[in-house]
Amino acid sequence: MGRICAHLSPKPPMRPVIKEADVVRQIEESTRTGAQANAGQRLTLGIGDDAALWKPRSGFETILTTDWFLEGTHFWRDWHPPEAVGWKCVMRAASDIAAMGGAPSCLLLSLALPPAFAGGWLGKFLMGLNWASAKLKCPLVGGDTTRSDQILIHLTVVGEVSRGKALLRSGAKPGDLIYVTGRLGEAELGLRLAREYRRRGRRAEGKLLLKHLYPEARIALAGWLGKTRLASGAMDLSDGLSLDLQRLCVASGVGAILQTDCIPLAGREFTARFPSSERIKAALNGGDDYELLFCVNPESHHRIPANKFGVKLTQIGEITKKHGITIVGAAGQAKELLPQGWEPF
Repeated sequence: MGRICAHLSPKPPMRPVIKEADVVRQIEESTRTGAQANAGQRLTLGIGDDAALWKPRSGFETILTTDWFLEGTHFWRDWHPPEAVGWKCVMRAASDIAAMGGAPSCLLLSLALPPAFAGGWLGKFLMGLNWASAKLKCPLVGGDTTRSDQILIHLTVVGEVSRGKALLRSGAKPGDLIYVTGRLGEAELGLRLAREYRRRGRRAEGKLLLKHLYPEARIALAGWLGKTRLASGAMDLSDGLSLDLQRLCVASGVGAILQTDCIPLAGREFTARFPSSERIKAALNGGDDYELLFCVNPESHHRIPANKFGVKLTQIGEITKKHGITIVGAAGQAKELLPQGWEPF
């Protein structure tokens, strides 16, 4: 009887066969209302040929950067909203362009995903990606697609900066004042909440998760720093202040002193969930903030406003001739700050 029932039971419906052409068509159609539609004469050939054709501007240097965004490492397919995945993969890649004082021009997307995700998930992912590309005026102009058991996203962003005005990590000098934008640690604390919500089966929602899900590259602010030549050295904060500041210091051949009570911590909405010690730790070692870290000659200190383009600017320390990073607590106690940020290996 068991075999008969098994024989008579209806077969599961056949899953529609997904071809690469279908995925590419979906991507191409999604760009028609986004930044690509406003690319003007600079995009002379977009999606549909072997490669795109992009016309550079005279008087500018080209910035090139690439970035991975991987399932299981950077997001969970069963929890993160696909719109947030699309938005964040663009913003984190564009943040490298901001770190150089430039603006993104266009992007290439390489996408590997299971066939089951080539429908609704892909559509929502492209929606978030196009929100971000439209905000940055950075059209999607090409890329590649393939099949995989995991969702693997790779972006290449082409940007530009006025010739000779790129911001570099290697420009910091002893006596320069150290600044950061925004508040630090909010993305890290949001990630901790995301892990908790996922364990409990809760959805991704709420203001506390905003920086983790929808960060913003500081393009306008970085461009202002570059054009005014106010920043002697700069980079973005993607892997944590303690690690990224060390990278800047090594590139410049200098050291630094930080003041703990000057570091802008996660906002008031986080205080009920996290004690001060945890917010300080997140600010020093948490990744994914995509804020700017930059140095300013003390003679130009008066030209740095407390707020620019709606973003808070805070002085947190000073560059020193002596190598190494020292952090000074609220009570005046000083100790060495060891880099403990995000390390992929």
